[in-house]
Amino acid sequence: MVAKRNDRGRAGPAVAGGRRAPLSLLVVIAVGGAAGACLRRGASLLWPTPAEAFPWTTLGVNLAGCAAIGVLMAVISVRHGVQRHGVHPLVRPFLGVGVLGGFTTFSAYAVEARGLVTAGRAGFALAYLGGTVLGALVAVSAATAVTRQLGEIRQAVREEAG
Repeated sequence: MVAKRNDRGRAGPAVAGGRRAPLSLLVVIAVGGAAGACLRRGASLLWPTPAEAFPWTTLGVNLAGCAAIGVLMAVISVRHGVQRHGVHPLVRPFLGVGVLGGFTTFSAYAVEARGLVTAGRAGFALAYLGGTVLGALVAVSAATAVTRQLGEIRQAVREEAG
């Protein structure tokens, strides 16, 4: 396989559409992912889940991460031209894909659900599986709506102030 060249003539990993991602994009995503994973690990050390217990920490991490994704996406969608507002274009992949992608966790979610089933707590496992999905959707939707509302209020106050 021949490596394709990016817009600067350097080879790089492929992304959607057959293009190459610049190295800086991959680096900020990796650094953000490491930071997010460290935050998640910190939460699990602060609030450990005993074996066979309901995994409240992972549920909380995933819901908090989804809420943060909702806030981030609301802010980004309001600011259409991110560069124009003085925000570097790598902030979004760093925070959204890297930090929040590393912070939220599907692997622990799946392993903990399987552990509940193995421990004979299938009802808890089902509640955990369904509750996480439903809670994640509610968290991202509510955070997006609240952030947009706050943005509209802020804009109205600015316009009123002159």
